[in-house]
Amino acid sequence: MTVDAVGGVWRYAMDLGSSLRDAGMQVTFQGFGPPPDEEKRREARRIGDLLWADAPLDWTTLDESDLAVIPSLLRRVVEERRVDLVQLNVPSQAFGLELPVPVVAMAHSCVVTWFRAVRGLPPPPPMQWHENRTRVGLRCADAVVAPSSSHADMVAAAYGALDGLHVVHNAVHPLSVDHPKESYVFAAGRWWDEGKNGAVLDAAAALAGPPVVMAGATRGPDGQYIDIRHARALGEISNIDARRHLARAAIFASPSIYEPFGLTVLEAASAGAALVLADNPTYRELWDGCGLFCDPASPEEFAAAINSVASDPVLRADLGRQALARSRAFTLSRQLKAMRQVFAAAAASAVARQRSSNKAMAS
Repeated sequence: MTVDAVGGVWRYAMDLGSSLRDAGMQVTFQGFGPPPDEEKRREARRIGDLLWADAPLDWTTLDESDLAVIPSLLRRVVEERRVDLVQLNVPSQAFGLELPVPVVAMAHSCVVTWFRAVRGLPPPPPMQWHENRTRVGLRCADAVVAPSSSHADMVAAAYGALDGLHVVHNAVHPLSVDHPKESYVFAAGRWWDEGKNGAVLDAAAALAGPPVVMAGATRGPDGQYIDIRHARALGEISNIDARRHLARAAIFASPSIYEPFGLTVLEAASAGAALVLADNPTYRELWDGCGLFCDPASPEEFAAAINSVASDPVLRADLGRQALARSRAFTLSRQLKAMRQVFAAAAASAVARQRSSNKAMAS
């Protein structure tokens, strides 16, 4: 399973990897991009083997040639580790990849769908190679998975209809609901990412009654930066510390414009927090009826929603119960069952692909 240490893919991979391990499978993580810290390395090694490559993620480079090493590197890992199946958490990693085993591509996010959602435009000319590379990668995979129906629609709109496109909702280890709630708002994300829309929540913090705490990086790998002025900025914190805040905060807010799933929202819901969310297609799909939705361009709407929840204990408790109930639909056991079905479908597709190839060679 390919992985990176920059965003939510790490959390997804560790939780799914632990489920696969518990089901009797051996997992090798192959990392790309900036290397993980020691805490993350220890976490991965408790689950399986962790390898790291001196190769970038597609969205962190402007030079497509930097990615040329990926196919040979993955082939070597498959051969040396006697791998039975490969799950790529970046679909473009399947570009130029020919393997004798099934390949599953997980469409967490990509440059093209990000630009469409956040800016309403295609990528700028220096990044337009992403569209072809990801399209080819998606079609090279034996199965493609999206974490929500809304993101599956975005992928299909960007790259065309795909055979074997599956929707498997993400899952997390749920938090305890026994911790007393404290009167503050918690939010987490890569705030330097324009799609996370941190500036709107920061502006809302100036109008909100309860304090707003924003955890996550404010400076990106290519010099992106957001200046958080009104909320309390924690910077990057460990997963353990983030889960402590998620368990304690009475309100969780997410102003994201682009969100293929939103693992942190699920973690907050599993702890019974009241949800104040941007009105985007993914959040509507997953959390409609379980939180308050705001125009992602309006700090005033976010502040008003936060203040209404903070000033009304009955509303807060009701929203927390609704979020908790919905969160129980996104279990690790259900995710594992669905992914095993995807793996079986990918294996069948790989067999058919091999037979077709053999037939073509024979003729």
